[in-house]
Amino acid sequence: MKTVRVQYKAKPEFVETNKANISRVMSDLRELNDPGIKYSTFIFEDGQTFMHFAMFSDDDGQKKLNELESFKKFGAELKASGPVEPPKPETLTLVNSSYDIF
Repeated sequence: MKTVRVQYKAKPEFVETNKANISRVMSDLRELNDPGIKYSTFIFEDGQTFMHFAMFSDDDGQKKLNELESFKKFGAELKASGPVEPPKPETLTLVNSSYDIF
């Protein structure tokens, strides 16, 4: 299992576009319906800071996400927008869980 957390702060004028891009990625993931991919995105109280949380049962799941056209577009537009704080990816290691993830 692989878990990745990414956090960044978008410019105020890019927030709604970013939300729309994220929605397209989530729609494509729902259509893909891969049980080995669990992906959620959250926004902080400031209305600009986003946190993406992705869990993959194996490397294949992350590869599928990275190959989605909607994910490529999301990443390219986020980078081009010049975020206030750039994306900072962190790989997490699970210690334990009260529920089965995969």
